[in-house]
Amino acid sequence: MRPWWMSLLALAAGAALPLAFAPFSIAPLAILLPALLLALLPERRPRRALGLGYLFGLGCFGVGVSWVHISIHVFGGTPLVAAILVAALLVAFLALFPALAAWLTVWLAPLVGWPRYLLAAPAAWVLSEWLRGWLFTGFPWLLAGYTQLDTPLAGYAPVLGVHGVGLLLLVTAGALAAGIRSRRTGQRVLLLALVMGVWLGGSLLRHHDWTRAVGEPLEVSLVQGNIAQDRKWQETWQRATLARYLELSRREWSDPAREVDLVVWPETAIPAFYHQIEDGFLRQLRRESRQADSELLTGIPVLDREQWAYYNAVMRVGGEDSFYFKRHLVPFGEYLPLRQWLGTLLQVMPLPVADFSSGGAQQPLLRVAGHPVGVSICYEIIFGTELLATLPEARLLVNVSNDAWFGDSLAPHQHLQMARMRALEAGRELLRATNTGISAVIDHRGRLRERGPQFEVAVVRASAQPREGATPYVQRGDLPVLLLVAGMLALGYAVRNGYKPEP
Repeated sequence: MRPWWMSLLALAAGAALPLAFAPFSIAPLAILLPALLLALLPERRPRRALGLGYLFGLGCFGVGVSWVHISIHVFGGTPLVAAILVAALLVAFLALFPALAAWLTVWLAPLVGWPRYLLAAPAAWVLSEWLRGWLFTGFPWLLAGYTQLDTPLAGYAPVLGVHGVGLLLLVTAGALAAGIRSRRTGQRVLLLALVMGVWLGGSLLRHHDWTRAVGEPLEVSLVQGNIAQDRKWQETWQRATLARYLELSRREWSDPAREVDLVVWPETAIPAFYHQIEDGFLRQLRRESRQADSELLTGIPVLDREQWAYYNAVMRVGGEDSFYFKRHLVPFGEYLPLRQWLGTLLQVMPLPVADFSSGGAQQPLLRVAGHPVGVSICYEIIFGTELLATLPEARLLVNVSNDAWFGDSLAPHQHLQMARMRALEAGRELLRATNTGISAVIDHRGRLRERGPQFEVAVVRASAQPREGATPYVQRGDLPVLLLVAGMLALGYAVRNGYKPEP
């Protein structure tokens, strides 16, 4: 095959990979397309592999995160050309990670055969994804493991997390590529047995409950106000926004068919600082929630007037006010990195002040209806290891978000998919309240129990069961997978000179 055809195939395979993720969820593509990339990688030419991996990454992220320009242009007010340029730079950066995986695969395993497909490639892929999850604050979007939430491989998520699922997925893809190239029937049988064993193990694990129910289920209502992003922070819309959320909550509290234990509003559902409405609207909200014998969690910005620091927060209303301050902020959206060098560069987020401060790493958990709750705000839900800080103490997970920033794009569906993985890893039910959707209740096995519509005013109602106990992933995090990856890379390097290809 001519080199330019191989380059085109790598680019096309990467561009098709987002079809394996939500909302399309064509899970087999997550096996077939990486297997195709592996088949294209040359022998003994790491630099050529680097280029093919980079083209694969350009296709994947060019399609999969194309929604970034919507946030920057439509809602950030940046000119379209500049927004596209920023999005293109992000894609160009993210494509470096698949390029690294392809280069490392060929460098470790210069000869085509099982060491490349079963050791080097899976380990290199997962290593590159792990690096992408924390380097420069991290962007762990479109990790391979997310595609398998509805397949038997999901059974490994409470044990090894999303990276473990991704590793086993790439072992499957590698076995497919090795089987196609192999001329030995016996080797193909062994590869098939390996894949069947991996998938059978996942199927058995899917039926195991790692955590247990504690107490009675809570009746919850997730309020989706559907406030347009371009109106959200307009002062003229503030009263209407508060009135909408209060009226929707009153209907829940006055419903004779349900006794609502918890109402959840989305991220910054209250478009005013805490101190500005503490003695007015919030006093009324406290009174009405107490009368209904209910509690409420809402997103609200908070100003610490002693330190003059701004926080993106979730507040518990009911009894004494308590707060969770967002820890992992969005670079260039909620804070300006490298401010000492970038100065007062215009930020894209049209908030009263977009330079938020990060909350402390050891914040006490909020409690609702007597249960400790692990709260995350928007972007934080994509970082699995950070959520571990709330576990196993938290009996319920709550994520508030404002996916209006993404418009009608792939992002809200991808974001929900990642939230499902967090529930599965933690063995906890997760309540997700968003401004414009997709609000949902997710069970401890990562399944959608209730889901609201997009771009509509809605309330998602369900019973949420608090749970206790710890999954193996909660106990050990990513360490087992990282040790496994290191071992596979070391073994691949050890056999690189001793391996003899088939005649």
